[in-house]
Amino acid sequence: MASPRPDPAAVPGTGTHLKTRTVNVRGKPAPRTPEPLGTPPVLVRQIRGGVVESRHRGSIVEVAADGAVRRLIGDPDTIVNLRSAVKPFGLVALVEAGGVDEFDLSPAELAIMAGSHSGEDIHVRTLQAVFRRAGISQNFLGCGTEGAPLDELTAARLSRDGEKPGQVRHMCSGQHAAVLLLCRMNDWPFEEYWLREHPAQRLYAATVARAFATTPALLVLSTDACGVPTYAFHLHEVARAFAMLADPAAVPKKDSRSSLADALCLIRDAMLANPEMVAGSRDRLDTSVMKAAPGRIVAKGGVEGLRGFAILAGPVQDAPSGVAIKIEDGGGYSRALSAASVETLRQVGALDPAALRALGRYHRPVAVDPRGVPIGEAVAEFELAPVGELLP
Repeated sequence: MASPRPDPAAVPGTGTHLKTRTVNVRGKPAPRTPEPLGTPPVLVRQIRGGVVESRHRGSIVEVAADGAVRRLIGDPDTIVNLRSAVKPFGLVALVEAGGVDEFDLSPAELAIMAGSHSGEDIHVRTLQAVFRRAGISQNFLGCGTEGAPLDELTAARLSRDGEKPGQVRHMCSGQHAAVLLLCRMNDWPFEEYWLREHPAQRLYAATVARAFATTPALLVLSTDACGVPTYAFHLHEVARAFAMLADPAAVPKKDSRSSLADALCLIRDAMLANPEMVAGSRDRLDTSVMKAAPGRIVAKGGVEGLRGFAILAGPVQDAPSGVAIKIEDGGGYSRALSAASVETLRQVGALDPAALRALGRYHRPVAVDPRGVPIGEAVAEFELAPVGELLP
């Protein structure tokens, strides 16, 4: 399954593939992203008593497996940080290195490394089993504990029992575990593995660059909340990457990304088979979408109002595609991204009626009073335009 990889010694962050971005260079002012030329359209409105209290603007783009834009609203060139949406693509580095065989990784373990888990006990047990087999102490984790665990019931139980959550309960500990496994395989130091100059991060960045058909030197980097590098791309590039995740084998052999196909198929199938490991067992949209449309959609959020969907071909949708959604204000307490996500999947034809009903609470998230009575809701009202209709 191994395939040729770029030399991880190439240090990313010294150039740019984004014409509108300044290069990230240490010791110099942070790059600035120019404001969009036009105001993004309103995608979701928060309504209470007939009054629109909030308007959430954003952009959505759907890209076919061949890279052609199929539907959109807003600006497909808007620049976004991948944040956690990078995880399925970065995990390719471990798979290509032979990590599945080296550590006897199960599909559930791959899924949690590609996901952003809720910190439930099942997630902790899964990762601890990996650490034990690899002979790595979980004390090496450097993701912190901010916001951990995401699962409210688990957090309440830990608080009741006076237990302080460890770093293994952080939503990004699966991604960090994958990097630590790379360190084990290559005899790289575990200390400060999160730094962009570390060889594990160089290899991770080189792998992400391949997935986005660029080079490590042209990546635009910043730092994610969990301390590891994150990468900036245009929204349509994110959708294109998720289209490749939907059907990696469809990438032509002449395309440099075709070497990723075997690893991405393995990761995609692991996520499809283990949706609770991708997010959680309670109130996580990514997991709920994947369970509502089993075997048909891979969902991966990225914080600050970003989400990607890999939509497989099947009885509901006749051709694979990728979708990327960005809510301009970061998501409106997640309600805007939830509502826009389900409405987008409805419009692109990825959900059958039963799946749409199952996702109803995400489609129109409600606000309730202290007695649980609905008093407001987030309503997604937009129309994705087929790109052919936008051409003169």
